[in-house]
Amino acid sequence: MPERTLVMGVVNVTPDSFSDGGRWFDTDAAIAHGLELVADGADLLDVGGESTRPGAARVAPEEELRRVVPVIRELAGRGIRVSVDTMRADTALAAVEAGAQIINDVSAGLADAAMGSIAAETGARYVAMHWRGHSDRMDSLAEYDDVAVEVRDELARRVDALVSAGVAPEKLILDPGLGFAKRGEQNWQLLARLDVLAELGLPVLVGASRKRFLGAMLPSEASITDRDLPTSVVSVLSAQAGAWAVRVHDVRGTRLALDVLGAWQSGRRD
Repeated sequence: MPERTLVMGVVNVTPDSFSDGGRWFDTDAAIAHGLELVADGADLLDVGGESTRPGAARVAPEEELRRVVPVIRELAGRGIRVSVDTMRADTALAAVEAGAQIINDVSAGLADAAMGSIAAETGARYVAMHWRGHSDRMDSLAEYDDVAVEVRDELARRVDALVSAGVAPEKLILDPGLGFAKRGEQNWQLLARLDVLAELGLPVLVGASRKRFLGAMLPSEASITDRDLPTSVVSVLSAQAGAWAVRVHDVRGTRLALDVLGAWQSGRRD
């Protein structure tokens, strides 16, 4: 586990992301954005070529590869720690060959049965997110009796399947999947009980950045970037709860917020 919570900066190489409207769709723009996020304090970058916003259509495999591989190759070639955000084993393999060190799979291997074996073969770290279905139907799957316990238990089953496929347990990272088959109040219940997920003994990645449940707290006329302040607060609270990393769009604000937390904790120790 790291001494401090890491900041994972988001690089969306997509034309239809809910968070940035395709601003970094061009390869050169995506690379420049990634470098800017590192300058702002990102510890690692998560590069994705397929939007997983609610209702999003899937991207053809060859198009996903065209989007992400050149960006990953350039960023990794500069010594930056890179993660690939993909549900496809072929894309994951190509990304690792281009220099990615982490596979961030929002389906935890459910969308592509070959993902576990690819993760095992490459030896990359693997983020397994809680997932119940693709973006076009996930909102209909948000039914739970106890969301924290059920997310933990469903992820535990994915961990067992991935380990059976050959993935080393120490390579695994868990993500509660905020916003994926979760209603607003269920996201808050998960965040308030991250300790339940931590019972599995694996690092936890929290990805709350700019999501709908944060937007629901703001006036209807608020912009998407107005969600960055509540994101930073969630990031600090997640760090206090022991999160391994937070995945965010606003790296600068999050890094500053976490530095304030670190100074506070240092003062308490002193």
